[in-house]
Amino acid sequence: MNNRCISGLKLGAGVAFALLAGLCASPSRSQEKPATQLVMAKILVTVEGDKDKQPPELKREDVLAKVGKERMATKHWEAAKGQYADLALFVVIDDVLDPSVGGLFGDIREFIKGQPPTTLIGIAYTRNGTVSVAQDLTNDHEAAAKALRLPSGNAGTYGNPYLSLTSLIKKWPGHGGRKEILLITDGIDRMRQKSGRMDYMAPSTDVTTASDAAKRAGILVYSFYARGVGHLTRTNSAAASGGQSRLAKLADETGADSYFLGYGDPVSFKPYLDDFQTVLNNQYWLAFHIKPDSKPALKRIDVSTEVSGAEIVSANNIFIPAAK
Repeated sequence: MNNRCISGLKLGAGVAFALLAGLCASPSRSQEKPATQLVMAKILVTVEGDKDKQPPELKREDVLAKVGKERMATKHWEAAKGQYADLALFVVIDDVLDPSVGGLFGDIREFIKGQPPTTLIGIAYTRNGTVSVAQDLTNDHEAAAKALRLPSGNAGTYGNPYLSLTSLIKKWPGHGGRKEILLITDGIDRMRQKSGRMDYMAPSTDVTTASDAAKRAGILVYSFYARGVGHLTRTNSAAASGGQSRLAKLADETGADSYFLGYGDPVSFKPYLDDFQTVLNNQYWLAFHIKPDSKPALKRIDVSTEVSGAEIVSANNIFIPAAK
């Protein structure tokens, strides 16, 4: 682990959220008692514009957040820039991918090298339902770019990208800023799926587990579809479609996006990465006070705005810590 990089940016994020807590604190004695009964919940969201246009800048009063049916009073709305810009991003590559996809890795290397110093990059590979970290989170972007290698074209005995993802989330190092994953895979669970068409399209408990783990950790999971080796993605459209559906579900539930074009590899990852960069440039921290339960819980959240030309994308659940 690059301790220097982690500790430096972790301190910055900690200071930022100390300021966040200060913004939400009440200065009057009449409000002190309610504040002690509440906890602060925060969530990272993305503001998107209409038809690929730059979205308008939203103010705190433009944002409507509901947890369940209860409307929350937005206490904090801050663009993920400046003191709030810190980002920890893991690029995760499925080892089942056809090694020919390596011809597109130049786009990923250029993307990594173009990130600001406030962005930590990690590189990992999935295999056998686990994850192998090739490069710990670091702001040495040259080192991160060099850690990319061709996928082996072998998923191992337990090829399941969702189990691998859950494993990575459980090992995620402490970081107070944005936490995001870019997963490059065909999305197919080779460990559990059978040969029937309905098996490939059936709901997956492993996707649900990975989604819930990501939401509890506050991690957004983006994905690029690429073709794996073997007959499943070459001759079985049901398997490929099922993989894409599961990736889309994971992205949608965590407040992210999934990218794919048909069942083959894209000509270039650059259009995907350009769009992903636009997303990173338009993220915001939303925070509010809420009455907690006795145990930590994921609760349904809806975030919206009535400002024309803007849409707010968020996870479908927010993690609420337990009452103290």
